Amino acid sequence: MSQTNKLTGSERRKTILDWLRKANEPITGGELANKAGVSRQVIVQDISLLKAKNKPIVATSQGYIYMTDQTESNKWQRIIACHHEPEETRQELECIVDHGVTVKNVIIEHPIYGDLEASIMVSDRHDVNQFIDKVASTKAPYLLELTNGVHLHTIEAESKTKLEAAYQSLKKLGFIIDNK
Repeated sequence: MSQTNKLTGSERRKTILDWLRKANEPITGGELANKAGVSRQVIVQDISLLKAKNKPIVATSQGYIYMTDQTESNKWQRIIACHHEPEETRQELECIVDHGVTVKNVIIEHPIYGDLEASIMVSDRHDVNQFIDKVASTKAPYLLELTNGVHLHTIEAESKTKLEAAYQSLKKLGFIIDNK
């Protein structure tokens, strides 16, 4: 559905924000560009301007999402410390999402840049497949490769029970770093 009237920059950014707020799933830059009748590069610039105004937009491997405030979402979050080889990433992510838990991000501690965080936002096996396929097709390394497999994830679910079940399953696989 293409925009028939050309919007000004500020009108377009307001419209993009509205589309993202109402979306139930990520929207790609290409989809936003088609809807707004502009190039993908214009969308990238618009998103940057919106982020600069502290709008909670996150770029994920599936597209852009508008992040709701934690208090609005009524979901529980937990940060977990993990360690595994890059080729075990699919197994790790599937283990988490199979418990009804979303993997929001990956965080590593880089020796020069400090904490580096990347949004993942995978909630089911379809999302995991898309994420793994995108990494493979771009030949991009996983962030955990910079830290010999050590990384954090923020995970989110509708209950503490689901978070704990995912954590325990990861622990059985040997992917959890214990505080012992």
